[in-house]
Amino acid sequence: MSKLEGELGILARRRIEAEIIKPIYEILKREQGKDFAAAVIGEAVGNAAIQAGKHFASLEDNADLKSFVELQVLWEKDDALKVEIIASDAEHYDYDVKRCRYAEMYNEMGLGEIGHLLSCNRDELFIVGYNPDIELTRTQTIMGGDHRCDFRYRAKPHE
Repeated sequence: MSKLEGELGILARRRIEAEIIKPIYEILKREQGKDFAAAVIGEAVGNAAIQAGKHFASLEDNADLKSFVELQVLWEKDDALKVEIIASDAEHYDYDVKRCRYAEMYNEMGLGEIGHLLSCNRDELFIVGYNPDIELTRTQTIMGGDHRCDFRYRAKPHE
């Protein structure tokens, strides 16, 4: 039995979370303004991303780039992402996302203005919790209006 068997896909998790976050965001925005509301949501979601990374790392014998790549099935589950893998080895994991149902879902829910806080910003923070010796570089996101997301993960060299 796979350690990921029975795990809810990330797209389904994000929908549930967004349904809870949306009314909180609307109240914060009404009472304190859009910038304050976004800052609160961003901080809370960011902290949750780090904790999620730590949790998934705790399930591994060795939380490295290889084990991280094996987790990607959760983000892709339910046809959530159309991905083109460019390179994958012990030191690199590079891929482009050509279609993102996360972005589509947040826009449909009326949360497009904070979709980056609910999903995109989590990616770098998740990896910090999972293994701080892995770094993510990304210069484009579909959520931000680009035609693709360019994920470039690197295992930092050991000194």
